[in-house]
Amino acid sequence: MARLDADPERHNDPLYRRRHSLAHVLAQAVLELRPGSKLGFGPPVDTGFYYDFLFEAPLEERELAEIERRMRRILKRGVRFEREELTVADAVRRLDEIEQPFKVEYARDLESTLGVEQISFYRSGDFIDMCEGPHVESTREIPRDSFRLDSLAGAYWRGDERNPMMTRIYGLAFESKAALEEFVRKRELARERDHRKLGAELEIFAISDEIGRGLPLWLPNGTVLRDELEQLAREEEFRAGYQRVSTPHIAKADLYRTSGHLPYYTESMYPPMQLDDEEAYYLKPMNCPHHHTIFAARPRSYRELPLRLAEYGDVYRYEKSGQLAGLLRVRGMRMNDAHIYCTLEQAREEFAAVIDMHKKYYDMFRLTEFWMRLSLHSPDQEKFVTAEERWVFAEQLVREVLAQMQVPFEERVGEAAFYGPKVDYQVTNVVGREETASTGQLDFIASERFNLEYVARDGSRQRPWIIHRAPLGTHERFVSFLLEHFGGFFPTWLAPLQVVLIPVSMGERFVEYGRKLQRVLHDDLLRARFDDSPDSFGKKIRNAETHKVPNLFILGQKEIDSGAVTWRRHGQREHQPFLPFTAAHQALRTLRERRLMDNFEDVDVPAWSGGDA
Repeated sequence: MARLDADPERHNDPLYRRRHSLAHVLAQAVLELRPGSKLGFGPPVDTGFYYDFLFEAPLEERELAEIERRMRRILKRGVRFEREELTVADAVRRLDEIEQPFKVEYARDLESTLGVEQISFYRSGDFIDMCEGPHVESTREIPRDSFRLDSLAGAYWRGDERNPMMTRIYGLAFESKAALEEFVRKRELARERDHRKLGAELEIFAISDEIGRGLPLWLPNGTVLRDELEQLAREEEFRAGYQRVSTPHIAKADLYRTSGHLPYYTESMYPPMQLDDEEAYYLKPMNCPHHHTIFAARPRSYRELPLRLAEYGDVYRYEKSGQLAGLLRVRGMRMNDAHIYCTLEQAREEFAAVIDMHKKYYDMFRLTEFWMRLSLHSPDQEKFVTAEERWVFAEQLVREVLAQMQVPFEERVGEAAFYGPKVDYQVTNVVGREETASTGQLDFIASERFNLEYVARDGSRQRPWIIHRAPLGTHERFVSFLLEHFGGFFPTWLAPLQVVLIPVSMGERFVEYGRKLQRVLHDDLLRARFDDSPDSFGKKIRNAETHKVPNLFILGQKEIDSGAVTWRRHGQREHQPFLPFTAAHQALRTLRERRLMDNFEDVDVPAWSGGDA
């Protein structure tokens, strides 16, 4: 039995009908195995189906195999689904006869709350269930190898903790056996690459109840990732003519009233801090009002435009507890933010440059599975400022820039920022989950709200257009993408630990040589460690691989005698034996300085010609 609020548009989907029918087949098989069990809801879901049961004795995981066998036998029989409708009174009598009290309760609620007069049932063989439908005509339409029972969970009847706890049996169902196996493969990959799992294993970040949910603690390894990404952004922004600024974490309420955040964004802001008789202060949810204030700090001339102000700024947003998820959804974040103040004539070129910067980063990290969404306003929604002519003009400008650059995009009405249209980069990770990674926005409101002006060439005072952009998003979200994208195997320049030196023995010469090389690398600002632990040589190798270190330098007697190392690189079967340390050192520097994705690219190193380390 699915709830009556099932999406009617999906009812014509053959896969939806199969999944719904399999939920009934599951209930039928369970009642064969466990007569007297009480039925709850059993709807189709995005990956298959589930059904809730109240059992006299707990169901064990091992019993799923027998239930699944019975389901396949029912499918093989070619049972037909037949619909009939009863008055509520007759429906209640029938449900009483088959001793299904939860169904009786739901039938009476449908009558009292929705005024339902007729209730539909579906019969399949000896099984009958109160259900809205739809279903397949016959179970022969469902391939017997296209589903499997998946797991058990607990669920309160109707989601209310005051009600009995039921047992929910989940099943997977897809168009074919191949589709089912592909989903299972991707799900396993998703579990292995889940950034929360990798974040704990690789000591990237931690969440502490004492600090607060959604407020990640960046551990030393995670801080390396943040620092490297921030350094990358600083260099790219410097080349692109940005100027860096720094702003405080809090501000008076009046600033956010001026910006529009208080009237339009209050639900996502932390509550105010009241200090004595002063005006209330808020944690900043965005950096833009602070940057606008910097622009207004002194008179501006058209000669200064475009003015590009950049900051990796900390912001705080009150996400609901149920929406928090590792680094993907947090309450405190550090954003690769910048605001470009320009003339209308400069806006197209500047917005195109922002798109180019996004593309450069995405190409660099091999983030190829993404699409662009042009988010537009909706005139009938109160969350958008009222300025219809400027909305239309700004949206058309962004649309034309994207078309001119031949960038494929899709339009979404009602998803713009409250102050202007935006372009969202939607990234699909290796396991198929899609998230917004970064964004660029065109703002036509802030300059008026903050009374921002510049002196134009003709001496008149004009208002600048403002572009908001964050091509690397926040550290939190971008690192979560990279963890899952690389599976924790970061390229050398980004890796928290870039190289481990592993001696084949802990003899005095091996230790002396290893520590000497480690000092040379460390003094060159390379993140290197000499493994002087008491573990065996083989375990040291395994430890480095478990911690996903991209480069291992093996130190044996021949390497010591020739001032060399044997280089093992992640993802490459062949080692480079007896490579002069000076050549290996230079290759590491090249990987770092050129920020190469050495998971995919090789680096030429000079052939060994002897020499001392």
